[in-house]
Parts: sequence; structure tokens; C-alpha cells
Amino acid sequence: MLQRLSRRLWYYRSVAVIVLTPLLLLPLLLVIGTKEAECAFVLLLLATYWVTEVIPLSMTAMLPAALFPMFGIMKSSDVAKEYFKDFHLLLLGVTCLATSIEKWGLHRRIALRLVLMVGVNPAWLMLGFMSGCAFLSMWVQNTSAVTMVMPIVEAVLQQILKANEGGGAGEVNPNLQLDETDCHVEKMEDNVSNQKRPDVPEEKLTCFQIQTVSQPVAAQVAMSQPAAPSRSKRDLMICKAMCISVAYSSNIGGISTLPGTSPNLIFSEYLNQIYPNCNCVNFGNWLLLCLPISVIMLLLTWIWLCWLFIGSDFRFLWRCGGRKSEGDQAARRVIEEEYRSLGPMSPQEIFTGSVFLLMVLLWLTRSPGFIPGWASLFPHPSGYITDATVALLLGLLFFIVPASGPSQKYETMISWKEFQVSMPWKVALLVGGGFALAEGTEVSGLSQWVAKLLTPLGDLPVLATITVACIIVTTVTEVASNAATITIFLPILSPLAEAIHVNPLYVLIPTTLCTSFSFLLPVSNPPNAVVFAYGHIDILDMVKAGLGVNMIGVLATLLAVSTWGVPLFSLDTYPEWAPVLPGFNSTMP
Repeated sequence: MLQRLSRRLWYYRSVAVIVLTPLLLLPLLLVIGTKEAECAFVLLLLATYWVTEVIPLSMTAMLPAALFPMFGIMKSSDVAKEYFKDFHLLLLGVTCLATSIEKWGLHRRIALRLVLMVGVNPAWLMLGFMSGCAFLSMWVQNTSAVTMVMPIVEAVLQQILKANEGGGAGEVNPNLQLDETDCHVEKMEDNVSNQKRPDVPEEKLTCFQIQTVSQPVAAQVAMSQPAAPSRSKRDLMICKAMCISVAYSSNIGGISTLPGTSPNLIFSEYLNQIYPNCNCVNFGNWLLLCLPISVIMLLLTWIWLCWLFIGSDFRFLWRCGGRKSEGDQAARRVIEEEYRSLGPMSPQEIFTGSVFLLMVLLWLTRSPGFIPGWASLFPHPSGYITDATVALLLGLLFFIVPASGPSQKYETMISWKEFQVSMPWKVALLVGGGFALAEGTEVSGLSQWVAKLLTPLGDLPVLATITVACIIVTTVTEVASNAATITIFLPILSPLAEAIHVNPLYVLIPTTLCTSFSFLLPVSNPPNAVVFAYGHIDILDMVKAGLGVNMIGVLATLLAVSTWGVPLFSLDTYPEWAPVLPGFNSTMP
């Protein structure tokens, strides 16, 4: 009886959090009662609900629209304006591109080609899959990149295992069909859709999804998958290394570009909102800063995973010739056969690839900074044309250009239904709530109050302060979604930078990047959960590997912002576009 009662109480734990949180925060309203305290009430309430996910993330983000007018912080019409920004237009355009890439199979061609280029030795094969997944995640969301690559990885692993077992060595699997009757990803979709959770829509995980999938659902999904079948220890370690590397490379590649991850996009729009005169962050200089970070992280993570799972013998790095094992030959055959089965590039792939290259080129040359970009050709002040303008115009082409020639029925490259399935509508509301919260902290004066409170931190070395902030953000993002974490911390870290009189970019950029370093647990982000569902790894494997990758990521980020990031963004000076609090002298990082 007692066990049954405790189980029922556990089922209603979410209700307890929903009810108790505002009650515990009531002293802010009843005792203090200032506008700053009322805004702090909303901020802490949203932070608690976002971290615990007792209410769907997107619906929690709607609370500022209801509470700010009630507390007299902002008018309802003013709050509503914060829920649709330039960020959403950029997201629309990038989603159009990602939908076409997935529909016409361009991602498969890119991934297979990169794998063939590096070779099929287990270590080199892992680097090939990591490179392919990282490259894809630069342009599509991380979950989508993982779900594109993992079926290829699973099929190759099965061929290696068959060859090593001596049963059917070298059997070709041209369609990359898995041995099981149902794909692990499909099983996971069924499990997710069966959960009675309003925040998890019944949509395929192969779609372009943002990193805000419910953590508890991801945990239930991952834990429900069968364990890996018995095999030799080396085979098991190869499977572990290959799967974990794909999950990690999606996050590592995503930080390279502004549209690569949701935290990057949220940071960019937050910067435009809070510091409207700051025009120093664009696609080009972000790529110059973060691409080297991604490359360093990718190579060091590859070496770390090789040492942890495959072994410490790194002679393969300079050993090019020699007889290949049966497993290597089998893997090579299946990859080559799959690549041949794709045939020559279709017109649809060529068009999608051309639009992709054109979009990147226009992003890079819009406003490079060291020379006038093509945006200066228009008779408008700077800031009128953004990356969202480019993405939206080129994304619109996919709804206009016919997919086939005039001899067939007119159908566009993508349909609205395909786009709608791929569009992460949940994140549009989540990010909008974050923008509304940031504006509320500014209007209510809470940001100024926090800045004065954090003034003593100015006595610490700047790099020490940034390191502490990075470690805190990296820790929190392991248990909360990446988008929610950055949304919570941006309104806190921005006043911190102003309080210690340091360029806000010096604090915000590294912490934004560290928000994507969620490597420890299957529930830390959706890519981890997707890979975990294949049954080759357990939680302890991910924790051991993730600790090392977290350290690599934080150190690489600190190295970048303190070296080549300083001249790139003028981090050694306090900018004119940031407010100057009274009583401060400029602090040099």
C-alpha cells in the first residue's frame, strides 16, 4: 500500500514543482514588491520550469506574455513584439535548405564521400564519420545531422562484425538495411509518440529538429532500448567509439556557424536586441573564430576516443600500406557499394548544393568587416540587410523552382507539408520567451541591479571570471536543454560583463559555445539520446568519454577567445555600443 502511494506521489511530482515554486518565490512579491523583484520572480519561475521541464518548454516560454502585463512591467503589445524576431526569419530560411538536403539525399552523398576519403581502418573510419556529421551539423541542426549519419554507421558496423565473426564476411548491404526488423530510430519514434507528453509532437526524428527535446522523454526512450548483443571486446569497443563519436561531432560541428545550433542563434539575436549598435558579429567573423575551435576539438576528441576505446597504439597514423583485415575490407565494400548506388548527382541535388554554396558565399561577403560587403551596394544604412534576408530569399526558391522537367507535373523542390514537419515551431516560442524575458529585465531595471551586485567580481582576473562562467554553464547544460540554458544565462552574464567593465562579447561568446558542450548523459541533448538508443553504449561509457571532451571544449574555447578572438572582435577594449556604469575605469583583459 505504501509503495503504491509513493508511486502515485512520484507520478504527480511535476504538479508539486508547478505549485510549490511560485509559493516559495512569493516573498519577492509580498516583501520586496519592486519592479526588479517582480521581474526576478518571473525569471526564477521560468528558470525552474525550464530546468525541471514540468511544463512543455515552449509553453513555459509564454509566461512572460501573461505575467509582465499583470505586474505592470511591459504592455501586452510590447511583449508580443518580442516573440517574433529576425532570428525566426533566419530559422525559416535555413529550415528550407535543410528540408531539401534531406529530401533529395545530399547529406548521404556528403557523408559517404568523406568516409571514403579517410579510409576504413576503425580509427580512420571514425574520423570520417565524425567529419561528415560535423560538416552536416554546421548547416542543419545537430539532431538532424545525427539521424542522417547513424543509419550508415550502424550498417557499416554490422558488416565489420559479420566479417570478424567469419559469417558472411564482405556481404554487401547496398541499401544499408539493418538486420533487425525495425530500425532503432523508428522504435524510438514510436516510444516518444506513445508518451503522454504534450511537448513532444508525433514527428520523425529525422526531421530538422532543434536541441530542446524533452530531457525526461529522452531518458525514457534511451533506457527502453535493448542492450548490445554479445561480441568480442574489441568489436564492442569499436561500436562504442563509433557511436559516441557521431553524437559528439554533431555538437562540435554545430558551434562553427551561427545557424549551426540554437544557442548561437539565440546569442546573435540577443546581441541585436540588447546592444542594437553592435554590428561586430556576423557569419564571417563567427566562422573565423569558431571553425578552428571545432577543428581542434574534433581532432582531440578523435584521439581521446581512440585512446579510451580502441587502444593507445597510434601507429596507424603513419602506416598507410599493409594488408587490410576482413572487417576493413567488408566495411570498404559496403560503403563503396552504397556510394555507387546513389548514382550520379541528380539535378535536385545539384540545385540544392548550389543554393547551399550560394547561401554560404552571400553570408560570408555580406559584411566581412575588413572590406565593404555587397550589402553596402544598397542605398540603406547598415543593419537593414541581415543573414536572415539571405536565408529567406534563397529558401523561398525551394518553393518556386520545379523539381522535375516540363514533361512532368509541376512540383516544387519542397512542399509546405514537408517544410512544416521539419520546422521546429517549439523553438520559435521558446526563443521568443527568452527575448521577452531579456527585454523585461532591461525595462524593469533588474539587469542594472544585477550589474551592481556583481561589481566585486571586477577584482578577479577577467580570464578567471570567464572560466568560472564557462564551467557553470557547461555543468547546467548537462541537465537542461541547450536553448533553455543560454536563454537563462544571457540576461545574467551580460550585466556581469558590464559590472566588471569588460567587453560583453568576451563573456557571452565563450559561454554561448560552452552551452553546446553537453556530452555527459544520454538526456543531455537529443543527439546523445538518438545514439544511445542503438544499444551499443551505456551511461558510464558516455560519462567517461564526456568528461574528457568537456575539458577539451572549455580549454579550446578559452584559448580561442584569449588569442585570435581578441583582434577579431576587439575584446581588449570596452566598446562604445555597451553602456558605461558610473564609477568604472576600463579594464584590459
